[in-house]
Parts: sequence; C-alpha cells; structure tokens
Amino acid sequence: MKKPHVSIAPMLDWTDRHCRFFHRLISPHAILFTEMVTTGAIIHGNKDRHLAFSQQEHPVVLQLGGSDPATLATCAKIATEDYGYDEVNLNCGCPSDRVQNGVFGACLMNEPDKVARCIEAMNKSISVPVTVKCRIGIDDCEERPFLDRFIQTVMNAGCGEFTIHARKAWLKGLSPKENREVPPLRYDIAAEIKQKYPQLKIILNGGLCSIGQIQEQLQIFDGVMIGREAYQNPWILAEIECRIFEDNRNVSRYDIIERLIPYMEEQMASGVPLKSMARHILGLFHEQRGGKKWRQVISQESHLEGMRPDDLLNRAAAATQQDWKLAA
Repeated sequence: MKKPHVSIAPMLDWTDRHCRFFHRLISPHAILFTEMVTTGAIIHGNKDRHLAFSQQEHPVVLQLGGSDPATLATCAKIATEDYGYDEVNLNCGCPSDRVQNGVFGACLMNEPDKVARCIEAMNKSISVPVTVKCRIGIDDCEERPFLDRFIQTVMNAGCGEFTIHARKAWLKGLSPKENREVPPLRYDIAAEIKQKYPQLKIILNGGLCSIGQIQEQLQIFDGVMIGREAYQNPWILAEIECRIFEDNRNVSRYDIIERLIPYMEEQMASGVPLKSMARHILGLFHEQRGGKKWRQVISQESHLEGMRPDDLLNRAAAATQQDWKLAA
C-alpha cells in the first residue's frame, strides 16, 4: 500500500534545522522542508549556515528562491551533491516585497516560460526530484486559465509535482500575513488541476488544521502540506502518525523532551544559543493542561546565561505536571 504524502511547509524564520529536528522526533514519516533559501545566500553566503542539517531529518527538501536558471542549477547541485537533500523545490508562491524585488516567488507565476527554463536547468544538473510550490493565481487574474497555463508550461519542462497553496497571492495591497488569510481558499481549483492532469503529483496546501480535513483531502489529492498548525500545535504530527500513517508508537510529549536534551546539548557545544532552539518547542503542550506554564518557563528562562537544556526542559516539564496535580 502506498504511503500517504504529508509534508510540513517551508516557513521563513520558523522551519530551520532545529525546528525540523524537533518535528522529526514527533513524526518519522512527514516530509520536511527548509525555509526558503535564496540562490544569493548560497552563492555568496555561508553555505553551512543555510544548508547544513542533521541526518535524522531525512527526507528533507530544500526550497530555493531564485529566477536565474544557471544559478538555480548550481545551487541545486551544491545542495544535493554536497549536502544530500532529497528534493529541490522552487518557490513560486511567496508574495513578500523582498521576494518581489528579487523577481522570484509568486511573481514568477507571471512568467511560466522562465520557470520552465529553471526547471529544465535544475533537472539537468541533479538526479533528485525538482518540484514547484505555487499559488492558484496572482492579483486580478482569472485563476482557472492562469493556473492551467502555468501548470501545463512547467509540466512540459519536466516538473511532475506541484504543491498548490489554494489561495491567490496579491502582490500589492496585502502583507505576507494577510496573503495567508485574506484571499479565499479555493480547493476546487486545485482539484480541477489534479483531475485534468492525473499523471501529476498534486499536493494541497492552505488552511489544513485538522485530521478530518487532511483525511478528506487525501481522497482527492496525492498529498497535503501542513503549515502553521504544525508549528503552533506540533502534536498534530503525532496524531497524523497514528491516524494517517497508522503508526501506533506509544510516544508521549515527555519522551520527545528526553530526546531533545542531548540534541540541544550537542548543538550548544558547537555554539548554537539555547534560545534559538527552544523557541520552536513552545507549542508542544498546545491546549493541554500545563501548556501555559510550559511556555512561560521556556520563553522566560531559555535566554538566561548558564542555562542548560536539561535544566530548562526538566523545569518546564515539571511545571506542566504540577498544573495537573493542582487540578487533581
């Protein structure tokens, strides 16, 4: 039986390597994405800072931001040959001003022929899959013909997998946050693409925040991508493991804490601040008794000089358990 496809979205400033390691502890099966990394950051910046990751994170996908075919091909080769990424994804969906100024992200949907050249160049340089993440349209376009032309053009260049965020991107007038919330979700338009191009792997993204929704959309699409829900309520990944992947491991939040401690200690020994890792685990007890205490201890004490991972996490865990005892 084919394993379901569930991925965790690339989220700028959130899905760094420490976040991904944490998510992998909870979910052995989800596909993890990096934050979007620009080609300029790889070519001119610290490659290890942007590309290094823990081997436990596999399968892990690098999302690239860029629009020059040759540069994208070079970066894709570095990422796969030097660092071992399992897939390279081209960002054609981010609407931020910074991305627009660089002429990539969502504005690339206006130039499907250019995207096609980018895909062709990357496919020639690497052997792992090259995929695309896009919106259903931009600005005041008519979504159906606009998206269809984009998909068909890029498909013909050799892209067999698209993650479709089922909202328009408004390049002017809406902030990136508003672009995630204001344009209406149109799962039906993404579903029409899947129906018209059954040979393509179509992954649905946007507004998925419950197991019921995920199960429903997996009947229509080849997979789903979970965004902010996975970050703010990471234990949904444990529910996905149980109910979507039928993995009945009996793992508790406290088991995850125990497995985080040695990772954090190792990273601190190499110079990573504790607070840079601890910020990703604030939601571990989301909507649980003791969750507020957990967040308070983590957020207030992770930056303290001399604080060690075992002290911080054990203190925070003890605070959640104290809440349970008081309630009892």
